[in-house]
Amino acid sequence: MPCWPRWAHRCAHRQRLAELEQATLGLLRAVGVRVLIIDELHNVLAGRGDVRREFLNLIRFLGNELRVPLVGVGTREAYLAIRSDDQLENRFEPFTLPRWEPDGEACSLLASFAASFPLRRRSEIATQEMARYLLTRSEGTIGEVTHLLMDAAIAAIDSGEEAINQATLLMAAYTGPTQRRRLFERELV
Repeated sequence: MPCWPRWAHRCAHRQRLAELEQATLGLLRAVGVRVLIIDELHNVLAGRGDVRREFLNLIRFLGNELRVPLVGVGTREAYLAIRSDDQLENRFEPFTLPRWEPDGEACSLLASFAASFPLRRRSEIATQEMARYLLTRSEGTIGEVTHLLMDAAIAAIDSGEEAINQATLLMAAYTGPTQRRRLFERELV
């Protein structure tokens, strides 16, 4: 196997990146994309500095070339990632999403969850009382509600209940974020 100098590897990488950018542009134009939504944007901070810079440059490039609105979704770290690039920071207007409240919108969300689970019996979770319980236990974020309901659905199947209800929610192997943090911090001591 030949031994390539370091610069040759970087050139090959840049060439491949340019090919991927053009292929991505072609596909996005072909489907007529009208908005580009980047979910889990906070994960960009997990990359090395050069990889992070490449990704942020790619976002800027796609926005410029496609001339579509860019939407970045993520945690506080997503905001920090965008702030690290002056040009990108001007393209995003940050705002925080409130935690879910036990209202009609939450009940509608819970009804859609109930309809999506492959359970034999109907899950009566789209009530104000159930919304209050689920949102309190999951601390009001959609990701945590999803985890809780998935664990409750598994408990419903395992127990033979075949519906998400108070019993299967109590059986669910779900641990909320605050409790997970406390358990982890105890292990650190």
